[in-house]
Amino acid sequence: MPNVTANANETANDELGPGAYVVLAGGVGAARFLEGLLLAVPPADVTAIVNVGDDMEWCGLHIAPDIDTVVYTLAGQVNPETGWGVRDDTYVALERLGDLGGPSWFKIGARDVGLHLARSARLAAGDSLSEVTASIVREFELECTVIPVTDDRLRTIVRTDDGEIAFQEYFVQRRQQDDVRGLRFEGAEMAEAAPGVHKALTGACGIIIAPSNPFLSLGPILAVPGVRDCMLTSPAPVAAVSPIVGGAAIKGPAAAMLASLGHEVSALGVARLYQDFADVFVIDNEDAALAGPIADETGMTCLITNTIMSNSVEKMALARATVDALMAAV
Repeated sequence: MPNVTANANETANDELGPGAYVVLAGGVGAARFLEGLLLAVPPADVTAIVNVGDDMEWCGLHIAPDIDTVVYTLAGQVNPETGWGVRDDTYVALERLGDLGGPSWFKIGARDVGLHLARSARLAAGDSLSEVTASIVREFELECTVIPVTDDRLRTIVRTDDGEIAFQEYFVQRRQQDDVRGLRFEGAEMAEAAPGVHKALTGACGIIIAPSNPFLSLGPILAVPGVRDCMLTSPAPVAAVSPIVGGAAIKGPAAAMLASLGHEVSALGVARLYQDFADVFVIDNEDAALAGPIADETGMTCLITNTIMSNSVEKMALARATVDALMAAV
């Protein structure tokens, strides 16, 4: 892998060539990055392979939080205040559920429930999660492709000082307050990659690891047999965007998890997790001093740019700079 440092101002182009870009995605950061990528390249050229380790069964419904966050965000329907859920949704059904003693700690709005009802009915009728997801993507009139990493049951289990708990219990009900001592991905050993996953990774012109939690969002994806191997053997260059800026996470528990799992809480700490298969590592301007150490230790090209995605212009600029750095790494 090349060992140079590039600045985004030196690599940005107004014109991007055609190609197929695959994004490994999970969580709000990934959805926002995908927003920018669809502005930077033709949407039909983009495939998102999405984490399903966060999925859960809630009141008899199959909930797929990361898939739904990607869909709602790209369709312009996401709640801008939270980054998940539906804009201007109501919670009257959830309130009634709570009144009746149900699990109202998992906040789902009425319009959101409608999607879960439709998904769950089709799954019960025998359709696969990837088939249902493709149908939802068409219904929301998205031009990109969204694929769950597997159609099989895969659940992230978090090990804490109080024992093992399901991901959503840790993340939502307990508000990420537990120190994470370990993770396991229940069902991963027996899971198979969903149709299209291997083809997308091996046929891409560039693969991007979105600025997502490397343990909770990317860990389950890479745990599915064959996915990591595809990352290692694909001829496509791989770029990873750091979710850590200035020693802190943009959103979520990534920084706390790096610390509790024994990793350095920095962009360098994240780079070490991806060095086996990434060619380019994207860091924020605030972490420019780490570019040399990252390149020297991991062999990755280090791209320095603004990684804070506060608006559409910043989202597109980050995506464009990442794609340009990928193409330079070919």
